[in-house]
Amino acid sequence: MIVQDIIQIKNIALGKEIAQIQFACDLKKCKGACCTIESNYGAPLLDEEVEIISKDLENIKEFLSEKHKQVIDKKGFFERKQNKLMTMSVENKACVFVNYEGEIAKCGIEKAFFAGKTNLRKPISCHLFPIRVEDFGGEVLRYEKFEECSPAITKGENENIKLIDFLEESIVRKFGKKWFTKLKGFTII
Repeated sequence: MIVQDIIQIKNIALGKEIAQIQFACDLKKCKGACCTIESNYGAPLLDEEVEIISKDLENIKEFLSEKHKQVIDKKGFFERKQNKLMTMSVENKACVFVNYEGEIAKCGIEKAFFAGKTNLRKPISCHLFPIRVEDFGGEVLRYEKFEECSPAITKGENENIKLIDFLEESIVRKFGKKWFTKLKGFTII
């Protein structure tokens, strides 16, 4: 069902632009800015993600800088703000799990995942970025626009890649293959 600029699939609502916008991350240009956006808030976490990270924390820390390990040892890796779980941020900028490869910020949790050290790929909020999931009596997805992501829009337009196709793996991880197939089936005018 499409009502104005909202698409409803099962009990999940999303902004129409999520199905329309072209987007493909360009790490060489943005340098992993989504992991280092200046903010008092880190990445949103789910309770089950906190449990997995807690269990695998020592393995994950192998992929972090000494500075980030020290923050975790001193303050922990997450905090609760406005009743939401979030990763800690280092100096109100980098996520505590950032691992730099040269100038590019990458996820230390994801590096641990690919090394077989954890079963968590990365927090779903990070995997879905720039889509954010909000709860308004049901899940609502919104596209979060950041100037730092403008190279991703350019790359998506140049390579004709839609945001939903770029994020297929994370969308399927969160909502399932059937839901993703229904999303793909919408013809947006």
